[in-house]
Amino acid sequence: MMPPEESPRHDLRHILIIWVVLLGVLVGAFAMTAIILNATVFSAGGFVSSYLGALQRHDLAEALGTNGVRGTANASSELLTPRALGDIADATIVSDLDQGGGLYEVTYSATVSTALPGTTTPVSRTVSGTFQVQQGEPRFGVFSTWSFLRSPMAVLFVTPRNDASFTVNGIDVTSPAGPNVGNPYQVLTPGLFTLAHESGYLTADPVSAAVSAPGSVVSATVDIQASASFIAAVQDQVDSFLDDCTTQQVLFPTGCPFGQELSNRVESTPEWSMSRYPEITIQPGNDPGTWVVPEAQGAAHLKVEVRSLFDGTLSTFDEDVQFALSWVMTINGDRIDVRQQ
Repeated sequence: MMPPEESPRHDLRHILIIWVVLLGVLVGAFAMTAIILNATVFSAGGFVSSYLGALQRHDLAEALGTNGVRGTANASSELLTPRALGDIADATIVSDLDQGGGLYEVTYSATVSTALPGTTTPVSRTVSGTFQVQQGEPRFGVFSTWSFLRSPMAVLFVTPRNDASFTVNGIDVTSPAGPNVGNPYQVLTPGLFTLAHESGYLTADPVSAAVSAPGSVVSATVDIQASASFIAAVQDQVDSFLDDCTTQQVLFPTGCPFGQELSNRVESTPEWSMSRYPEITIQPGNDPGTWVVPEAQGAAHLKVEVRSLFDGTLSTFDEDVQFALSWVMTINGDRIDVRQQ
């Protein structure tokens, strides 16, 4: 039997052993947890996955706040908005390669998509790219930290032809450089950007540009042309203008593209009517913001009695008179200002 004075000592040793074992288990569990977290959440791939997740949630603030995300000099930040991000799905880390010295190359794959302007019809692309990620000082001395060595920012270089305004993923943009001049816009990688134009008188077929490589420059051109409504409006103006010209009962209607010189004496009031209206087409003008109706052929009909200066006989001039017209136009809001060339 254990002496009475040794019993408390025995209990104390027993308690200490239990605490040491528990402490060892806790330390071991913490170490194992740290190893697992550093291999997943706090790995280079986990760092990139977190960034891609922010883009997928349209959490622009978190994406821009990720270590190593830096803006691009001399490029507009107008497209750095949640609406302009487009959609990202199926983001997957393909590889996570140790390059030595704390540098990793993380390759991803993802599906980027956006909707065509004015519709819910999606446009999607499968893209992939590689991020360079640098390891930093561990947090709390245990958990790995990371930073993008090259910022995931890229440049979308947009040239809007014939007009300065366009849309990107539904965002209205007006290029400060004006029409026919390229302008750089900062965007985050990856992303799909659909560019278009649709206004009262102008239109452009949508074009899509996928951006997948950090630091890349992707060019896109928005080819803005006269819309069917623009052509119809100008055709109406031309037809109305020519109809007004036919009301002038003279051989050369003032300010009009047609007239007829006669060598004989006019004996009745000239009567004009339209035989064929010019078929209007519209092209961009040489000066930014101007639009041109290139030379279009038409015919007006003139009927007038004339007396021959040679023998005095009376006859009727009853013929079509061919003519051509060309106009230059500018658009001011809902108004089209037109002048003849």
